[in-house]
Amino acid sequence: MAGNGLPSLGRVKLTDLIPSEGLPSDSYKLSVSTLSQSFAQYSAAIIQFPASDGPLLRSCLDSARLYFHQRPSYPAADMIHTNDLREWCKTSGYYADPQLWQETYDYRPGLTPSEPGNSLEFPPAGLIDIFALLGKASRDILDAISFYLNLRSSPFTEVLDNVPLRNREVSSSVLSVCCHARPSFQGTQHHNLTTQEDGQLVIYPDHDHHVDKSLVSIVKSDKAGLHVRDFHGRWVLVDGDLGPQEAVVFPGLALYQATAGYVNPALHRTEINDMPGNMYGRFSLAFKLMPKSMSSLSCSEMRAAGHGVEAQFQLPIPVDDFMQRSHPTDQLFNRQSFLSFSFPTAHDGSMKPLLRRRKNNSRCKPLPPSKRLRLEAQRVLKERVQDIADKKGIKLRFCSLKECENHIHALDSPCANIRMEIKWPAGVPFVHPHDLPNKAKISFLEAYEPGWTATHDMDLSPTEPGQAGQHSTNCNCNSLAQV
Repeated sequence: MAGNGLPSLGRVKLTDLIPSEGLPSDSYKLSVSTLSQSFAQYSAAIIQFPASDGPLLRSCLDSARLYFHQRPSYPAADMIHTNDLREWCKTSGYYADPQLWQETYDYRPGLTPSEPGNSLEFPPAGLIDIFALLGKASRDILDAISFYLNLRSSPFTEVLDNVPLRNREVSSSVLSVCCHARPSFQGTQHHNLTTQEDGQLVIYPDHDHHVDKSLVSIVKSDKAGLHVRDFHGRWVLVDGDLGPQEAVVFPGLALYQATAGYVNPALHRTEINDMPGNMYGRFSLAFKLMPKSMSSLSCSEMRAAGHGVEAQFQLPIPVDDFMQRSHPTDQLFNRQSFLSFSFPTAHDGSMKPLLRRRKNNSRCKPLPPSKRLRLEAQRVLKERVQDIADKKGIKLRFCSLKECENHIHALDSPCANIRMEIKWPAGVPFVHPHDLPNKAKISFLEAYEPGWTATHDMDLSPTEPGQAGQHSTNCNCNSLAQV
């Protein structure tokens, strides 16, 4: 690749991103590299679907145009979007947001919307087929990013919907059919309108940019207008020259969280130009691959692959809590520099050469041994101890360090049964590993991960907690752009 990165948004054929058994092909490695660099440089990429999928994409956009054209000029009060974060995985059917001058029809398999007044309404056509097409594509894209990050195959399976959905399940992912700025849709008083020097009218909503909370989003529009902020902070028009079978893909907040900040989410906004000449508005199909509400976003896969995980990503976050939080965009991005990169050429298709360069990077300051020991103990608690407790139906209630000094010598202490059930190491107080002394932390790790000391640096001595390690494998690099 060029030393200065991609000259424009990366274009990747979807067929080249479909994994196969055995060693990765050259076309797969090149496509994964192009996709990853485009994400790092522009926070988006263009996916080229097979030519046979072009008619389906076009017919769905035509159906969307017909659907919204027959809607009333202004929605009823019960169809106004309230932006209730608690409803993030329950939206279905038609709703409108006058402040954004946007109308949406959300489709989720497994959920039948109840229309106000029990009136019969025909949704846009082709939603089942386009949902399946974009859903499969988003999973292939997610697996390609996982391959680039040297994660195991399909590492996000546990947080994704079943394929196909089981009985009575409702999809967490959603297909949104959107109409922006339909001329008959009243609501201009809620917008900021500016006139450019050439007299062209441009609309930006009051809240003119946002970040999807998805893992991956795919957007196909009939008119240009989607802007994404690149790593320089500039707004780039990403759908200005889309072909009939092309769509824009970009990462969301959930992927940012699950990859410990290595994949930055796309900050994007929609611009509507030339409103007097726009007879219908701008129509788009937006598929958002969402994690299941009853799962958690964890960085354990990143840690297992040898990536450094900062403190803010250490603890798993329940998806439902994550979706209901506010995430200030000015705190999400770390784009101080962008390093051009190319895909590693190891025979097995892995990223071992790349990871070695990361570990030896002098800019990645090693963590102190005491902190590394604490983080490792917390990881084992979350991954090993909690799993044992869950299987036995035990709710962990830790003691304080002071009171548990007496408990470990008594058979009838409040925590005796729990310690016995989960095989808590003898002589170690039953307190959260974060609060254990360093010597007790090592005993805790040796009990739940036999051979742990043989695979870790021996500078984790409890007698010298402040001495820096010589071979730390932790790294504080934050984003995919710094790979």
